[in-house]
Amino acid sequence: MSKIVVAIGGNALGDSPDEQKQIVKNTAKHLANIIASGNQLVIVHGNGPQVGMINLGFDLAHKSDAKSPIVDFPECGSMSQGYIGYHLQQALKNELNKMKINKEVGSLITQTVVDKNDQAFSNATKPIGSFYDANTAKDLARKNNWSIKEDSGRGWRRVIASPKPIDIIEKNIIISMIESGIVPIVAGGGGIPVFKQGEDLIGIAAVIDKDFAAAKVAEIIEADQLIILTAVESIMINYKKPEQKALSEVTKDELLEHIKDNQFAPGSMLPKVEAAISFAEKGKNNLAIIGSLEKVKEVLAGKSGTKIKI
Repeated sequence: MSKIVVAIGGNALGDSPDEQKQIVKNTAKHLANIIASGNQLVIVHGNGPQVGMINLGFDLAHKSDAKSPIVDFPECGSMSQGYIGYHLQQALKNELNKMKINKEVGSLITQTVVDKNDQAFSNATKPIGSFYDANTAKDLARKNNWSIKEDSGRGWRRVIASPKPIDIIEKNIIISMIESGIVPIVAGGGGIPVFKQGEDLIGIAAVIDKDFAAAKVAEIIEADQLIILTAVESIMINYKKPEQKALSEVTKDELLEHIKDNQFAPGSMLPKVEAAISFAEKGKNNLAIIGSLEKVKEVLAGKSGTKIKI
């Protein structure tokens, strides 16, 4: 039996609660196949569209009624963990019941430790929430200690950082769930970013890349495999060019050369590749795979996806 951490993108879950509820039924079938193959599964999911929707809802409510509170990103992230986790655990449990597999599934509100001195905080780049005119944006920035930037001529928006994960606060709970045979859904959206101040944990406005968080979870639980599921079947070089080539197996050094050559888009494949490298280099037997959700069976059989080894 292999211990496998699977990372699923938030964009693969739809753009609304109703759409997501239908999409996760198909997602659950693929995830159930991993369990049916005798593996211990841990699920990490993204939350990009979902947390943006939640944040925007509070933002718009505040714009129409100043008495409606502004709700900050750590709280919005926790809300997205809850409702995405609910949909995933329900759909997966239903699928396992159909397959006569007696497995419990549970989602865990997860906090991810970041360094508040991470250089990402000095150069926040991730735009979130509503567009504002310059005066309103600057007033909100002053009142709420926000960073703001002009966004492509469309107005001013709040921007937040994307720091690297250092640790998972609930790691011992995750390990206990695994030891009890439960399928954990953890670190949703990369986890709620927190930093340590003395003995206290403090939430901080940031977005942690879910692939890096999945790699950190895989490292902590000593997983055998990290599988990052995406819309394409494998890593490509010269993507969408006549000389496009799929990579079936690649080493860390080869990938680093491709990164130097700017082969991977910063907001798309690059973080997946970097997260896969970070897990693979933690142990000589660690296997990271980037592949398609729709071809999970083939990925598990080594017939699809890109394998990354040191």
